[in-house]
Amino acid sequence: MIIKTLKRIFRPIAVPPINWFYNLLGKYYPRKLISIKFRSIYHRDMDWEHPLTLDEKINWQKIYSDTSHWTKLADKYLVRQFVAQRGLEDMLVKLYGRWEKAEQIDWQSLPQQFVMKANNGSGDILICSDKSKLNTDLETKKFKKVLHTRFGYKMAELHYNNIPPCIIAEELLDVRKQPINSSSLIDYKIWAFNGKPAYIWACYDRDVHSVQVGVYDLDWNFHPEYSVETDHYRIAKKQLPRPVALDKMLEAASILSKGFPQVRVDLYEVDGKAYFGELTFTSNAGFNNFYTEEFLRELGSQVILNV
Repeated sequence: MIIKTLKRIFRPIAVPPINWFYNLLGKYYPRKLISIKFRSIYHRDMDWEHPLTLDEKINWQKIYSDTSHWTKLADKYLVRQFVAQRGLEDMLVKLYGRWEKAEQIDWQSLPQQFVMKANNGSGDILICSDKSKLNTDLETKKFKKVLHTRFGYKMAELHYNNIPPCIIAEELLDVRKQPINSSSLIDYKIWAFNGKPAYIWACYDRDVHSVQVGVYDLDWNFHPEYSVETDHYRIAKKQLPRPVALDKMLEAASILSKGFPQVRVDLYEVDGKAYFGELTFTSNAGFNNFYTEEFLRELGSQVILNV
């Protein structure tokens, strides 16, 4: 009877039992879910009273801070307005269209190459390099499913569930016009704390299985000692060249992070020009175990919580 009641309340549909359990906890007991996840990953209890590391402070914010602004700024469509309001409209990737339903996508109006994604999604991206080879019926079905998926419960990232879902299409940036040969865009993920950039986490050669990563300081010194290699996150064996637009990117990170205790500002550089990617307030859901404990404490020391 209890199981039937819980199923009726939460209405899980074809998800593994463990995911259903985490979703249930995330919806009704998010602090409990975070505590369980934290212990399973770090083999110690989350310090709710005196959070020290970056991950502790991110997770503390999920529960005890006002995250209403996270909802708007994690929205890949609405954040464009915020970027423009802060004087950085020139860094926005060209927008081709926005649709509230997958059935409304105007495939005919799109160019031969584009990127399509849900404004509230995570990794569900269509990279189209040749529209003539695209199965639009299949892609429409995929995006219809994506728009009805709420992933915010599973890791207690509840702000994602409040984003009014839509689909956007943007210009496909040319990966061939980057400082190195990479199979994907190089992500320059800048950790910034209330207007102060601190470190850059660079990711490249990304695929479904792995990604090359490296931590850099503001002078572009490579710090492999701050990273922990996993099956997915592979520490880069060589240093990336200093981005031509690094100063512009650091300035943008400073402008966009003002007023926020912590945020990761994700940017790109193509043909020497800096482009805005997204703002992330719960990086890796607040479980950045690809960093060393020392580095997590270093980043955490720069997060001033509004308690």
